[in-house]
Amino acid sequence: MKIGILGAGTWGIALANLLCASGHDISVWSALPEEIEALNKTHIHPKFPDTVLSENMKFTVDIQKVCSDNYILVEAVPSIFIRSTTKTIAPYLKNGQIIVSVAKGIEESTLLTMSEVITNELGDIVREKSINIAALSGPTHAEEVIKFMPTTILSACPDLETANLIQDVFTNSCMRVYTNPDIKGVELCGALKNIIALASGILNGLGLGDNVKAALITRGLAEIKRLGIRMGCHEQTFYGLAGMGDLIVTALSQHSRNYQAGMLIGSGCDVDTALKKVGMVVESINAIKPAMELSRRYDIELPIIASVNSAIFEGISPQEALDNLMKRKQRSELHD
Repeated sequence: MKIGILGAGTWGIALANLLCASGHDISVWSALPEEIEALNKTHIHPKFPDTVLSENMKFTVDIQKVCSDNYILVEAVPSIFIRSTTKTIAPYLKNGQIIVSVAKGIEESTLLTMSEVITNELGDIVREKSINIAALSGPTHAEEVIKFMPTTILSACPDLETANLIQDVFTNSCMRVYTNPDIKGVELCGALKNIIALASGILNGLGLGDNVKAALITRGLAEIKRLGIRMGCHEQTFYGLAGMGDLIVTALSQHSRNYQAGMLIGSGCDVDTALKKVGMVVESINAIKPAMELSRRYDIELPIIASVNSAIFEGISPQEALDNLMKRKQRSELHD
């Protein structure tokens, strides 16, 4: 299969490497000429210095060629660049192509998920050129995928034929792919679990233990599920790979940028300093305000996410935010 990866960050490169190993014809695009020049010269990504990428992997800044030459296009840019990237590729799309989003976020201005942003930006092109749009999401740290460690992921698309095709393309001996038609639920999990992971890192930075992290993950999943069900998503999605699976790995792993940023904030760094130290996009920061707006729009209480919002944007110290959360009115767990 001829596949174009749009974005040369860690996740895009890890997926490109995985697909190359399966024998697919892979082209990687970046808008940064210096990044492409370095990759063409060394076939080594700076974040994966111990991995030599396949000589068959092609790198280019020619977006028109990537779009015209490949049947599947994987948008692997940060969530804030999904709309602009989609706008760039729109004139070059061909009939019947599949666009797969692997970004995890909610657009602040519209509250759309990433697949919805793609659909919205393409407009009539989706129908006129029969473009199918899917999402890949799950507990998948790039640092492990690049080493071919066993991993599972979801191919999410309401069109079963497309979901199955993506499943076949991405499945190999170290990547097991499941399908799920609930693309909104899958993408909502992918965006909101990052905020819970940020909170988990903050707890670690405060010097707290495993008990409170277990509570955070459990109650964090409960509030994500409450919102998702109100938005029309399937309950089972939240207990699957995109929900519970991705939440666990992101909220407990040192590989997680969100967890790393939270640790720094909990240890006393201001947000800007923490983001600079992490050195990569921390998607949780971009997801907080859209999550709060969704909470208001659907009249669903998100106490953990609201507490993170108070610590990140409202000047409340992480310890005070935690204290306020612990002092909330008592309730039954079965209320959920």
